[in-house]
Amino acid sequence: MGVLDGKVAIVTGAGRGIGKATAKVYAREGAKVVVASRTPPNVQKVVDEITAEGFIAIGVPTDVGKKDEMFNMVAKTVEAFGTVDILVNNAQGFGTEENPRASTIPTPLEDTDDAEWDYTFRTGASATLWGMQAVFPYMKVNGGRIINFSSGSGIEGFPGNTCYNATKEAIRALTRTAAREWGKYGISVNTVNPSLKTDAWDNWMANNTDFVEGLKDKMPLGFLGDAEEHGGPWMVWLASKGGEYVTGMTFFLNGGRYMN
Repeated sequence: MGVLDGKVAIVTGAGRGIGKATAKVYAREGAKVVVASRTPPNVQKVVDEITAEGFIAIGVPTDVGKKDEMFNMVAKTVEAFGTVDILVNNAQGFGTEENPRASTIPTPLEDTDDAEWDYTFRTGASATLWGMQAVFPYMKVNGGRIINFSSGSGIEGFPGNTCYNATKEAIRALTRTAAREWGKYGISVNTVNPSLKTDAWDNWMANNTDFVEGLKDKMPLGFLGDAEEHGGPWMVWLASKGGEYVTGMTFFLNGGRYMN
């Protein structure tokens, strides 16, 4: 028996990194998981890994930067499993529509490109809004858990990350608004702010070596946590009964780098 038995969970950006780790731990806790990601081979690989362990998952390739695909993702989930109980808005695009990237490249604020600004917001704050709007009719009836993703880069105002910082802070504002408006329906909405080792993190480190060298010194626990081992249990708790009484919060999974 798992703490998420019978629940239906959608995880965006589940083809790799924190999204993949979350999808796998949710399935192990009994949830029926929808693996959503832009790249079909990655989606299928994660689905195969979950089902090989004897758990339930389907894949829905989804470009979160397109509103119709976000609503289709939810429609496919309901078609397969009847409802949605948990939504994890993890996906985030970088670069531009014509030239997507795996991570940010430091750019001074004055040189910020309109196309990158638009794409970062569409795949970040806008995608988060669309996902929440799409699941609301189902969660309005039965309650639910929505977990969005922010970033310490936005809180800190990390130089060179204008687009990313702005969209991640917009997601925190969106989370607080939804928490106040939707609490009466039994919907909890929270934000996770992670510093966890993933493949995306590895790509980002390559372009920010000076920052990374000093990162562990800023973490009282002295190490960078693993997405599945350290992030997974917390993501499960937020999606479970334990997460019922918290809403509108930002939770820091970062070894103490940021403290409330």
